[in-house]
Amino acid sequence: MADQPRQTGSPAPAPARASGADVRNAPRWTVRTAPAALAAATCYGLLQAWWALGHAPSFGRFGTDLLVFPAWGAAVLCTAAAVLSGALHTAGRPRPLLLAATATVAGALLLGCPFLLLDVVGVLLPGLHIPFSLTGFLSRGGCLAVSLLLAAAALGHRRRWWGDCPRCSRTGGPVHPDPPARAPRWAWWAAYGAVASCWLRILAQYALGFAGPGRLSSPQAASLALFEVGFVLAGTVLPLSLVHRWGRVFPRWMPLLGRRSVPRPLLLGPACAISVGLLVYFGVGIGQLVGETIHPVAHDGALPLPFLWVAMPAYWLWGLGLGVAALSYHRRTRRPCRVCGR
Repeated sequence: MADQPRQTGSPAPAPARASGADVRNAPRWTVRTAPAALAAATCYGLLQAWWALGHAPSFGRFGTDLLVFPAWGAAVLCTAAAVLSGALHTAGRPRPLLLAATATVAGALLLGCPFLLLDVVGVLLPGLHIPFSLTGFLSRGGCLAVSLLLAAAALGHRRRWWGDCPRCSRTGGPVHPDPPARAPRWAWWAAYGAVASCWLRILAQYALGFAGPGRLSSPQAASLALFEVGFVLAGTVLPLSLVHRWGRVFPRWMPLLGRRSVPRPLLLGPACAISVGLLVYFGVGIGQLVGETIHPVAHDGALPLPFLWVAMPAYWLWGLGLGVAALSYHRRTRRPCRVCGR
């Protein structure tokens, strides 16, 4: 873990910049993700094309599985993803423009499935009665899988052809045996900015005088209580743990765990998932909010626009700050490459 002693001997000499021969020393996943992305994009693209021809199933109350690029839009993006995956797999030299195009298509596919955030919350807390469609959930999961595989293929291409080491693609000197005790200033700003954004969202609700929910059944009350506790923890404890020492070593007062290293996935997993979920869902929501502000649309029981213009950007900034703090945590706690010592 991050605070366990590391080998202090001289690291192995750094290999030269990746070449055709060096690529064979790269991790296997950097070669395998492109064919996997090609297969996934082809299958999912054919499914979306079949649905676009008039064979789409019902997607419940949401009425659709994807946003921004549904139906034929998703099929076209999957076609582009398949072509780019094949090009990445056969590329014999670094191709920056190919990487940029791949990142663009992967991001567009990710924007198509913002409802996944609601699906996950609805599954974990059924008492909230969030609309859920199994078909829509599986379709959005497939779209996310294609996006992630495509991004991994692009990262694999970068790993093979950029940097001084064919295994990690890092540059610079070796990693110090002990991680820095303090996170960089930009990470602190990001973490505390995430906390401020979370509390801005909470205060906005009370400032506008929103009434609390009416009488709730026991399952509803329990789910709502769990949601609110998780909401506060994800907006305060999680961002701060990414920049404070107790996010790397459990405090001494904790029974059985005191002074033990915190497993990296315990913080990085939730931080990355929540960050991406907030950025995608509320990024798309802000785009819709701009359109509805310019051209008002009547909705039954719609929330007032002043509240939405505070809450949605606050959510988005929360996700941004959490993601930046998670990036800093990842860099500070990663193990040195066993090939080059970086």
